[in-house]
Amino acid sequence: MNFLLFDFIETKNQWARDDPAFVVILSFFLGVSAIAWGLVYGNGFIGILKMILFMVFVDFVVVGMVISTICWAFANRFLTHRHTHHAVEQTVEWAYAFDVHCNSFFPLFLILYVAQFFLMRVLVRDIWICLFLGNTMYLVAIGYYCYITFLGYNALPFLLHTEMFLYPVAIFLIIYFISLFGFHISANVLRLYFGE
Repeated sequence: MNFLLFDFIETKNQWARDDPAFVVILSFFLGVSAIAWGLVYGNGFIGILKMILFMVFVDFVVVGMVISTICWAFANRFLTHRHTHHAVEQTVEWAYAFDVHCNSFFPLFLILYVAQFFLMRVLVRDIWICLFLGNTMYLVAIGYYCYITFLGYNALPFLLHTEMFLYPVAIFLIIYFISLFGFHISANVLRLYFGE
């Protein structure tokens, strides 16, 4: 897989994909997911449209742009090699940072938008095992997001210490263990999205 990445930089002189197909496909599937959630929760046509717009533009695009910008700035500020005057300085492109977000978002989408949809009747029950299952799904989704983000930045040969992108997992593990004492993440997120 790395040889494809290096071939791309040699032919295009950029690390980012110039084809928006993955973003379009992921947005389409988010829209389908929003329709399914809206139909189950009886939001009506306008409610489903709002859900599509929220899931695609807020959850995926806006949050993704914020996370991409933070990771892009962090990588360029703290993780790049300090070159001598004989080397060309390389930096992470913002478009590459957004590509990494898109790749990282896909397993999160599968876990929190698809699997949670099929398990929602179980996850919202007021039983500790359901709380455990729901909170574990969120931990796994966020863990995958951080891990794939790490892999994306680790593929760039001019970055050092990319394992720092894995550090947030420790924070989320602490939050996860605290949440097992009674904070039901799945039920609260669904309540936030759809009300009581």
